[in-house]
Amino acid sequence: MTQDIQPLVSIIVPVYNAERYLRYCIDSILGQSYVNLEVILVDDGATDNSPTICDEYAAKDSRVVVIHQENGGIAKAQNAGLDAAHGGYIAFADNDDILDRRNIEYLLHALQSTGADMSKARWRQFGVSQLDAVAAEAAVGADEPSKITVFKNPLRAYQTVFCKSLRMLGDLFGRNTEARYFNEANWCRLYKRELWDGIRFPEGMYAQDVMVAGQLYLRMDKVADVNVNLYNWLQSPGSVTHTERSFGFYHDNFEAGVTNFQLCLEQRVLPRRSYYTMMGSFSEETSALNSNTVNRRQYDADETILHELLSQLSLINRLLCSITRLIRLLEKYIYDRKIKNLK
Repeated sequence: MTQDIQPLVSIIVPVYNAERYLRYCIDSILGQSYVNLEVILVDDGATDNSPTICDEYAAKDSRVVVIHQENGGIAKAQNAGLDAAHGGYIAFADNDDILDRRNIEYLLHALQSTGADMSKARWRQFGVSQLDAVAAEAAVGADEPSKITVFKNPLRAYQTVFCKSLRMLGDLFGRNTEARYFNEANWCRLYKRELWDGIRFPEGMYAQDVMVAGQLYLRMDKVADVNVNLYNWLQSPGSVTHTERSFGFYHDNFEAGVTNFQLCLEQRVLPRRSYYTMMGSFSEETSALNSNTVNRRQYDADETILHELLSQLSLINRLLCSITRLIRLLEKYIYDRKIKNLK
């Protein structure tokens, strides 16, 4: 297939104060085996050397587009990228992560060959000390996948198979549950552009990806899973995921859990993951409460919403959600210890 008839793929990268890692990320994108790319770097008001780095790459490679805007958060940056994208397919990357050289090639082939709405692959976590080794390995490129698994009802999969231990059991019994696992993160995915028509990330909140996850998965008929690692996720101790502990952070996650919980009830899908998100975030709200009366009023309102939603679950379904949450909490404890030891 010649380049001029290859579809354009737009890769959106929100950029904020990532000068230490940004070149690794951009180099991994521009070094893709699939070359018909539009790389949209959205400088979200960075105060370090990141804007200059972005402009340097745009001057060297015509595929790079740079958007400079005032700081507004990752959702605003992602939305700016979506509004500017021209590709028939959309991908996202975080500004400190590294894509495997065959990422877009394999994801696009899986999507096109199966007629899926979204394709996804596996990912791995790595520490800062591994940057050069991971970048070198990613530049070589992964072997071809041995299997592409296609499944329907991604909303149900999103809610059902998020526990690692249960996925392993499912695989043991030949149910390909690992292929059905995906979270709300937007990286290591390739989307048909039309999935984003009318959907944008809510700006000004932390859990922007969780808020739109249910809507996106409900729109999809089929998802294709590629059983190779195509994305390398840097575990940075300074990231919001690992450091933010404010009441607002927990409330935003609670609100996102509620949104998907309600959607699942409407679609007759058992909201196991959203139960886990909602219950955990509400519990964390309790620990983050202080003398702020606005927070107290919000907490009381959230408690009312929580009880109203839980009352709509049957006793058996509430028990199933509770058991799944306990399993996931144990896994998270083990996961957090592992991540904190990454250097």
